[in-house]
Amino acid sequence: MRTSIAFGALALTTTVVLAGCSSGGAPESAEEPAVDGSGAELVVWTDEEREQAVADAAAAFEEETGATVTIVQKNFEDLRNDFIAQVPTGEGPDITVGAHDWLGALVAAGVVDTIDLGDTASEFEQVALDAMTYDGQLYALPYSLETIALVQNVEMVGEEAPATWDEMIATAEEAGAERPFVINTAGETGDGYTMYGFQTSFGAPVFVQDESGSYTNEVGMGGEAGEAFATWLGENGADGTGIISTTVDYDINNELFNSGEAPYTIQGPWAISSYPDVEVAVNPIPSAGGETAAPFVGVQGFYLSSQSDNALLAQEFLVNHLGTEEAQRALYEADPRIPAWSALAEEVSSDPIIAGFLASAQNGVPMPSIPEMGSVWDLWNAAQAQIIGGADPVSTWNTMVDDLETTLAG
Repeated sequence: MRTSIAFGALALTTTVVLAGCSSGGAPESAEEPAVDGSGAELVVWTDEEREQAVADAAAAFEEETGATVTIVQKNFEDLRNDFIAQVPTGEGPDITVGAHDWLGALVAAGVVDTIDLGDTASEFEQVALDAMTYDGQLYALPYSLETIALVQNVEMVGEEAPATWDEMIATAEEAGAERPFVINTAGETGDGYTMYGFQTSFGAPVFVQDESGSYTNEVGMGGEAGEAFATWLGENGADGTGIISTTVDYDINNELFNSGEAPYTIQGPWAISSYPDVEVAVNPIPSAGGETAAPFVGVQGFYLSSQSDNALLAQEFLVNHLGTEEAQRALYEADPRIPAWSALAEEVSSDPIIAGFLASAQNGVPMPSIPEMGSVWDLWNAAQAQIIGGADPVSTWNTMVDDLETTLAG
């Protein structure tokens, strides 16, 4: 463990104003030196996978500013709780790596500060910026994306992306597949996460987003759009086509696809290694309801502590050292997720599998990071599983929506 160090005062010796500081706007370019950090220290929390990439960026930063960067390696699973617990005591870091869906809890705890990327913001995928935005304010420098997409068996159905659910099913049936499509429902538990692309294609988001892209606490999956999705789910469940089944969990899903029994599935990049016997193609999720299928996107990035004694210095490190193509490339090479840096994402998309997941992410929406999302999962998953299993779609769905709204109002 790192012992507590009293931070020295930071002497600012330039008139250049740093991105995100309260006294001004962003620098015109990411190459302008902004501060003299002689004698100051920044503490950065990261995990083992990303430690070296962060250290490389820190070395250049130390040389340029005269500051010292202390990197503390922690288990990723511990970062959020430790950050919330230690920042208010003065024992936390200036910067931590983290996932975007922590943001609601971090804001509620008052432990993160806003940042301003200035012109650098244009270098990032918009969905990554949206994910790190809360109530219209940007709270982190993004660096990676992760989502699910349509994975298909090239030998059976080719590489071409089906535009709609009906087109996909027809293509699979023409190929003589035993099952046209398979999707993980977590068995009888339900899996709203994996099903979400189909749900949004009916125009039924979990929560409504405002003009800035931030999520409100208004439930968006009620009304006619939600009922239409629920009806479709029932039509393809046990009392309908049977294509979607509560007998399928994650492992069974992968086995059915890898064995060639089903030529299409919905999965993330983490599952591709489970298909050694299949030549796969990856494409955006087809629409079932007429609108674009928008799966959840997960984003990771770097947060700034609200209690940093060296906030200007930390902003400089984030924007002008981690927010560069070189640093973003090093982070990608250390932990290969889809880059949030657009030019790098395009470059690595020379791999068609990565290109498919990127295209799906570009259609997607951030998973809500608002605290209210914690109340959604059990009710939402259970309603979907019940409908797939044969419960009345509309009444089951509306009961779920009513229960959720009651829970959120309580």
